[in-house]
Amino acid sequence: MTWLQVIILSIVEGITEFLPVSSTGHMIIASSIMGISADDFTKLFEVCVQPGAILAVVILYWKRFFNFKSFNFYFKLFVAVVPALALGYLLSDKIDELLESPVTVAMSFIAGGIVLLFVDKLFNRASIETDEKLSYLNSFSIGLWQVIAMIPGVSRSAATIIGGMQQKLSRKFAAEFSFFLAVPTLCAAAGYKILKAIKEQPDMLKSKENLLALGVGNAIAFIVAMIAIKTFIQYLQKHSFRAFGVYRILAGILILCLLYANIIKKEHGAAAGEQAKTTIVKSSLKTGKA
Repeated sequence: MTWLQVIILSIVEGITEFLPVSSTGHMIIASSIMGISADDFTKLFEVCVQPGAILAVVILYWKRFFNFKSFNFYFKLFVAVVPALALGYLLSDKIDELLESPVTVAMSFIAGGIVLLFVDKLFNRASIETDEKLSYLNSFSIGLWQVIAMIPGVSRSAATIIGGMQQKLSRKFAAEFSFFLAVPTLCAAAGYKILKAIKEQPDMLKSKENLLALGVGNAIAFIVAMIAIKTFIQYLQKHSFRAFGVYRILAGILILCLLYANIIKKEHGAAAGEQAKTTIVKSSLKTGKA
């Protein structure tokens, strides 16, 4: 990875993490187009740059995250995150296989886009607008929707927002609860990836270049995510999800066209035409060579 590639992937993460468009899908496609998806560090980077975006949620909603007068908020998040943690652990290897496939991403983009075209009409009887009105059953149900997002391209944000609206959350509160739920979910995913890397490929995180890339990437993702979250909430107060549905469908069709034209490869790990390399961003971060 070069510094330009680090910056691009971090910006993509910051913009897409909390929008219903699939950050993972965009990261996979961006990596493939830039020809760096054969590098195992890239796959780690795609997950471990997420804490920067997560921090943006904590900062923007700090009053809710640090309100220790009532622990119901934390308990509801815990209940919601349990399904994803359990199935994520059990299906980790299968999920990693799916992450290799831009075809899966493309089809998920299109399917999710079709749902977003109609979600506002399907779930238009909102009655829950605050944490206090949200029940533990509502939280668990949204957590079950989040499990669907283990399929690359579905979008964790889209799944949980749709799940929230299905549970009669208002559009704005469904989006906010999706943000909150991202904190334990993505921290757990990033933590698991880091621990796995330390155990199986310890040299990866001993490299100063790797650590610097992760630090810079998280800083960029944090700043961009702050802007994206504010803009998204303002947008939802006046508009529906229809534009995101149209975007997803067009993006999915574009990905299929790029696959057909062989501009991106059918396997995320084969974009450079070789087997997965070692997981170190070598001195290329200094020289600008991949």
